[in-house]
Amino acid sequence: MKRRDFLKTSLAGAALMGGGGALFAGGASPITHPLKVQPAKYGLMPGKITEGMISTFADAPPPVLRLKQGVPAILPVENAMEEYTAMHWHGLRIPNAMDGVPYLTQFPIGPGETFQYEFTPPDAGTYWYHPHCMTMTQMALGLTGVMVVEEAEDPGFDSEEVLNLRDFRLNDDGQFIDLYTGRGAARGGTHGTVMAVNWQDVQRSDHQAGSLVRLRVAATDTTRIYKLYFEGAEGKIIAWDGHPVDYPVPYPISPDAPLLLSPGQRMDVALRMPSTEGQDVKLMARVPGGTREMAVLRAVGADAGRDLAEIAPLPRNPLAEPDLSNPRVEEFVFGWSPEGDLPNNGLCGTLGYTFWSINRKPWAGDAAKGVGPLATLNMGETVVLRLRNESPNLHPIHLHGLTFRPIRSNKRAVIPNMTDTALLLKDEVLDIALVADNPGNWAFHCHVIEHQKTGLAGYIEVV
Repeated sequence: MKRRDFLKTSLAGAALMGGGGALFAGGASPITHPLKVQPAKYGLMPGKITEGMISTFADAPPPVLRLKQGVPAILPVENAMEEYTAMHWHGLRIPNAMDGVPYLTQFPIGPGETFQYEFTPPDAGTYWYHPHCMTMTQMALGLTGVMVVEEAEDPGFDSEEVLNLRDFRLNDDGQFIDLYTGRGAARGGTHGTVMAVNWQDVQRSDHQAGSLVRLRVAATDTTRIYKLYFEGAEGKIIAWDGHPVDYPVPYPISPDAPLLLSPGQRMDVALRMPSTEGQDVKLMARVPGGTREMAVLRAVGADAGRDLAEIAPLPRNPLAEPDLSNPRVEEFVFGWSPEGDLPNNGLCGTLGYTFWSINRKPWAGDAAKGVGPLATLNMGETVVLRLRNESPNLHPIHLHGLTFRPIRSNKRAVIPNMTDTALLLKDEVLDIALVADNPGNWAFHCHVIEHQKTGLAGYIEVV
């Protein structure tokens, strides 16, 4: 199929499924956020400007995009780069043609081209966006942003703070060094040298004393698994990976028992600011050799006198519940590539190696021919995906377009909240249950991007 015909067909299909012009029939005014992917520079380190970045602005990080549940969105993505790109909306259950995966759902966006994404977000929550072509390079150079889908009714917070956690690989002069390494790709991934929050060393902000703050935290890093805890405030976790929690997630207050947030994952936290002006709330991270501040929220002004009990549970998103009475089981083995050190198709970026595989077969590349689905699911059926990790490395496994519940593990007691990204531990066998209720070809991969780009990827078909 020619590129032009492919794009016409994709947009027509999106309209039929509610992802194109047809979704505006209800009369709601669409929310529009144009994005221009372009070269950028920014002061990531004090007194030094980092050149060669990629953002949607020339001199600022990608913005927090704000949408509303049930309200149509239009997101034209213009490519002002000399290489291809495509934008994925991580965690959103939208029509397949709008998912932004090159060669699976659309052609990549070429230099000077614009692709208009149109969809109506069915779920409120915290999500994020990133490229799915030239993924490793463009994400490592800065192209990751948070997307907030607001509830139809205000839940009653006094203020909000959005934190985008990610690394950069910089030298002492603030310039990029090798973004990834073969050694890192074959192991746990290549970590950054500079940890950042919203492209700052530490995110600092003021909030009224005694007020209620909604903290939205997104791990958009290519590799790092964050070990997070709080100091100085009462709090509770109210949503995980976009969806209100059905089962409590412990609110972490100690570096000895941090909460793990792996690449691709998000959490929403309700915080009560201290009553006394000048006191701080800190989001902390346990790091090799100690701890570090990620965000500092300072109490200012008179005590607002709010109480966490004033915040009712968030309204549930319209998710189908898996029927576990007699589910079909599909097993997936995640491990090293049996073929070893082989190159793969690099039309949307490659490290030049193949180290990883699913079911002992590495992903051959985004544009490789003759690659079929890992599994074909029928619309509406409940399926248990058995994720078996045969490696000593951790893998945050992300499934596009669908949500699932972790239901059992051979290593730990799981918290069965709805999610789109599950952290698979060393030697773990994790069962996740889902309802196949969104038709299309859905990417299924590790969100350590070096693992994805060296074989630990595939797709699941829903028909």
